[in-house]
Amino acid sequence: MTDFAATKAQFFLPDGMIYLDGNSLGPLPKAAEARVQDMMAQEWGQMLITGWNKAGWMGQPSNLGDRIGRLIGAEPGTVVVGDTLSIKVYQAVASALELRPQRKVVLSDSGNFPSDLYMAKGLLRSLGPDYVLRVVEPEDVANNVTEEVAVLMLTEVDYRSGRMHDMKALTELAHANGVVTVWDLAHSAGAIPVDLSGCNADFAVGCTYKYLNGGPGAPAFIYVAPRLAQSVRPALSGWLGHESPFAFDLDYRPGAGIERMRVGTPPVIQMAALSSAMDIWDMADMSDVRAKSIELTELFVERVEATCPDLKLASPRDPAQRGSQVSFRFAEGYAAMQALIARGVIGDFRAPDIMRFGFTPLYIDAADVEQAVVILSDIMNNRLWDKPEFKIRQRVT
Repeated sequence: MTDFAATKAQFFLPDGMIYLDGNSLGPLPKAAEARVQDMMAQEWGQMLITGWNKAGWMGQPSNLGDRIGRLIGAEPGTVVVGDTLSIKVYQAVASALELRPQRKVVLSDSGNFPSDLYMAKGLLRSLGPDYVLRVVEPEDVANNVTEEVAVLMLTEVDYRSGRMHDMKALTELAHANGVVTVWDLAHSAGAIPVDLSGCNADFAVGCTYKYLNGGPGAPAFIYVAPRLAQSVRPALSGWLGHESPFAFDLDYRPGAGIERMRVGTPPVIQMAALSSAMDIWDMADMSDVRAKSIELTELFVERVEATCPDLKLASPRDPAQRGSQVSFRFAEGYAAMQALIARGVIGDFRAPDIMRFGFTPLYIDAADVEQAVVILSDIMNNRLWDKPEFKIRQRVT
C-alpha cells in the first residue's frame, strides 16, 4: 500500500497554501534542490564535458523513460525522454502517417489540447493540400474512425473537464480500420492507471511537469510499441537518434528501437530534477493513487455542490469517466479563481468559464480538500470575487 503521508512529506509545499494545480505544474520535490545543486557542482562543475560518460548523462533519457514507463503500462525499453511535448506530438504523428502512405486524414477531437492540433495542422500543411486534419466532437470520434483515416490523435484526458476517452476500445476500433493511434498522456501519466501495452497502443507522448513533478519546462516523453520500434522512421531525424551519433556520418541511420526517437541534446539539469520526482513515484502504486484520487475528487464535488450553488459541474459526474481533476463552470470564473488564489488555494482557469482543480494524492489529502471548500464557499457566497483587482487578466491564467 502506498503511504501517502510519506509521499506528502517529500514535497515542498508553502505554509498556508493548498495546491490544487498539480495538473498544470507539480510542486517541488524537496530532494530536487540538492540533487540539481550536486549535479551542477559535482558533475558539470568538476567533470565538465566528461560528465556525458562519467555521470551517465547520455543514458538518462532511456533510464528515466523506463521509470515513467512503469506508470503508463509500457514495456521496458519503449519510452525515451527529451525535447518538448509539442515536438513529440509532431514526431509521433509524422512517423505514424508514414505507416499509412495511401491515407491523408488525421482524426482528432475538439477536446484535444490546442497545441496538439496546431502541430498537426502545421505538419499537414507542409505535406501538401491533400492532407486533412478532421476535428469532431469527442462523442463522435468512434463514428468517424474509418478506413479513410491514417492516424487517430487523441488526448486521453480532456485538459478542461477531465473527461476520459476509452483508450482500449478506441484503439481496437482504430486497428480494425487500419488506423494508427497516437495518444497524448499529458493529463494521464501520474494521474490515472494507463496500460499502453494492454491497450495495444501504437504511439504515446506526454509531459513530465504536471503530475510527474519534473519542474517547469521538464522534458517530454515518447512511447513506440515494440512491434513498430525497429521499423518506424523518425521523421524528426535528430543526431542523437542516429545509430552512431559520434561517427558524424552525413547520412542518417536510425538507432535501435526507441533510441531512434531521440532528437536533441538531453536537458541534463532538468532531468536531475525529474529524477528526484521519480524517486517519489517509486514509492507509489498507481492503483492506490487512482483509488485515493477518486476519494478526494468525490469529496470535493460533494462539498462544492452542497455549499456553492452558483458553480456548475463541468466534469463527468461518474469518477470512472474523469481523470484526477474536477472542473466547475462559472461566468466569472477567472475572477473567482483569482480571489481563491489570493486566499492560498491554488487552482487555475480555462477559457471561457472553467475553474479547474487538480488532485494529486501524493501531496493532497482530505483535510486539504475540506479546507479548500470552506474558503471557496466563503468567496462564492459572499461575492468576494467581485473586485476589480480580480478581473485583471494576467498573461498566464
